[in-house]
Amino acid sequence: MKTQHKRLLQRTYIVLIFGFMYLPIAVLIAYSFNESKSRAVFTGFTLSWYKSLFQNEMILSSLGLSVVLALVSSVLATILGTLATIGIYSMSRRTQLIINNISYVPVVNPEIITGVSLMLLFVLMQRAGLGGEGGIFGWFTLLIAHITFNVPYVIFNVSPKLRQLDPSLYNAAQDLGCTPRQAFFKVILPQLTPAILSAFLICLTYSIDDFMISYFNCGTMQTLPIAIYSMTRKKVSPEINALSTIMFLVILSIILVSNALDSRTYRKNQAAIRQGRVQA
Repeated sequence: MKTQHKRLLQRTYIVLIFGFMYLPIAVLIAYSFNESKSRAVFTGFTLSWYKSLFQNEMILSSLGLSVVLALVSSVLATILGTLATIGIYSMSRRTQLIINNISYVPVVNPEIITGVSLMLLFVLMQRAGLGGEGGIFGWFTLLIAHITFNVPYVIFNVSPKLRQLDPSLYNAAQDLGCTPRQAFFKVILPQLTPAILSAFLICLTYSIDDFMISYFNCGTMQTLPIAIYSMTRKKVSPEINALSTIMFLVILSIILVSNALDSRTYRKNQAAIRQGRVQA
């Protein structure tokens, strides 16, 4: 009897947690098909907001800027963060501890502090004569700001994986005839690839979603979060609901495809292992 009650409580808890997480998204998707602009009353089904979304140049340009900025900054931050992690790993244990602690400060630091501090740095650079008559704020400051707050996340993700590697792998690869470059790219880098990919995806998500740091360093440019914020001063258009629905479905599709590929690879590996055992 106690076991049944325990299972019931567990299931109820899971339903409540997932309901809390996904019910708002379900409401957003439903109201993206709402005929009126009301966010309280569903008056009828329509696809007009999706049609008008692809005709709204302001939203599309903001989305394009956010996507390009996220891709470029995430790639550069992943490269810099991975190289920094390898450099930190080659230092003494005490130096590693100090630098890792310094690197993790921006992760726990409030974004408003990072955003304002970067803005003040760019203001000083502008007063020094950089940027010309148009000023320094714009694409350059946005890119530098996004790389700056993304690099610690890369270090945070790649460092544990690098510490788990056998230190003798690199030397063993060289003993077997690899050059230092070949030993890194053919032995060490493949081992770090899952952590590097995970770090890239985290950077990509944070960069697209970022508002605070972008707001202080964007100049006259508008990323998607800033464009949505500017709409809230009047009223958020249902076109944003349509855009959010599309983004959610795209991300969900990527996750499902990725999981399906991982499951397929796992089944193949298990089948190969069983076949090898049978032959043995």
